[in-house]
Amino acid sequence: MSELPRLSGDEAIRIFKILGFYQARQKGSHVVLRGGDKGCVIPRHKELATGTLRSALRQTGISTEEFIKAMKGELLRFFWLPCATWELPA
Repeated sequence: MSELPRLSGDEAIRIFKILGFYQARQKGSHVVLRGGDKGCVIPRHKELATGTLRSALRQTGISTEEFIKAMKGELLRFFWLPCATWELPA
């Protein structure tokens, strides 16, 4: 089993959205995400405990590896897209 990274609540929510979930509602600092017949609650804290993130993954049926793969894809997109518009010198 892969080790989960330390993420903020907002970062985790962004990755869950990439995986097809949407924000159903929010009460205070807790965001309820839904996707199909599955869902979870993510607190918008500066740093999520790994147990909280692991529980959310278990509730949604997403594997740790799938979550990490989506996270790495998001990081590549974040760093690559600005560079893709640069023109190389001739």
